[in-house]
Amino acid sequence: MLSDQVVRIGLSKKPGERADHPTRLIRVKCTPHRKRGKGKAKGGGQTGPTSDGVLRIVTDLLDVPAEVVAFLYQYRWTIEVFFRFLKQVLGCRHLLSTRREGIEIQLYAAVICCLMLNTLTGRKPTKWMVTLTALYLQGLATEQDVLRELNKPDHAGVKLRAKAALWKKLGY
Repeated sequence: MLSDQVVRIGLSKKPGERADHPTRLIRVKCTPHRKRGKGKAKGGGQTGPTSDGVLRIVTDLLDVPAEVVAFLYQYRWTIEVFFRFLKQVLGCRHLLSTRREGIEIQLYAAVICCLMLNTLTGRKPTKWMVTLTALYLQGLATEQDVLRELNKPDHAGVKLRAKAALWKKLGY
């Protein structure tokens, strides 16, 4: 860790344009991320300067040790990937209830469905596999449709090896 300090955020001295609570800035040394995009000028989506090797975390958690905040942020991407999986693959883009119990049931059902598909097939569930299971349970797909999908060969290993070989060939 490089520093841990309480700072004031904002440039304006006008009331209401600055944070009205103490803000903490934690600076942590990190491995810079090498940009792989082309930039907006060449049709890509990434722009801006490359990383200088310092991660700056701004938080209002003043009573939590800086090491804990940095540790939690380190796993932020894992959390982001989980919610992406939950929303895109399991189809939980919209909550079906506003009550806590309803949300719990929806999440448990989605996770149980995913675990069952993984256990039965030995493969990572895809969005289509989850959708097809839902259609089957609603009576809109036949057992043969489901079995046809589940018996398709899984080429994930072949694709991953080809991708790794390409990155190696490009020098990454």
